[in-house]
Amino acid sequence: MTLQIGFLLFPQVQQLDLTGPYDVLASLPDVKMHLIWKDLVPVTASTGLLLKPTISFDDCPDLDVICVPGGAGVGALMEDQRTLNFIKRQAAQAQYVTSVCTGSLVLGAAGLLQSKRATTHWAYHELLPKLGAIAVQDRVVRDGNLFTGGGITAGIDFALVLAEELVGTEAAQLIQLQLEYAPAPPFESGSPQTAPRAIVEEACLRAAPSLKLRTEITERAAAKLNLR
Repeated sequence: MTLQIGFLLFPQVQQLDLTGPYDVLASLPDVKMHLIWKDLVPVTASTGLLLKPTISFDDCPDLDVICVPGGAGVGALMEDQRTLNFIKRQAAQAQYVTSVCTGSLVLGAAGLLQSKRATTHWAYHELLPKLGAIAVQDRVVRDGNLFTGGGITAGIDFALVLAEELVGTEAAQLIQLQLEYAPAPPFESGSPQTAPRAIVEEACLRAAPSLKLRTEITERAAAKLNLR
């Protein structure tokens, strides 16, 4: 039976959060991929790339896998009741509920992380417990049918882990080879644990306004979920 896999697409999405795992999962046999939003009007990603939804909330079938990517637009999603209702409805029957990067905060605002192990982008990790989650610092975290990926590029790791779950180790390895996914970064600056201190401090400084705003949004979401 064809697997129905849907990625939430929204204004100011981080495109690599979406397109990295999309490429992996679209390589699976017998899948139908969906880019889902309220309507079919193209949306602009956080770095300016124009992306077009393929199906609306109202027309979306029941999904086997729902994935919520992150990006600058997640704050608005966390307080968008129509979007949260759509996610909750799909999550209630989906085989796997997943996210990449700060998409996990949206799952949390929908009430789907309570007492669940989860991860997100390192700069916003402290927000997970406010939404009832058990925060875990790792590239990919699984808790039952909940899969969460860390920041941005971790979406590819997450998708390969999920691919193994769906089609087995050898098939997932074949996809990895076809995509030539063999990371060899030129710098050891991909995490706060390995990056030079000055680089970490600058990254934290740049993230501070967004963290402040998302903290306020997260606290409002937690209040609605009676988690305060």
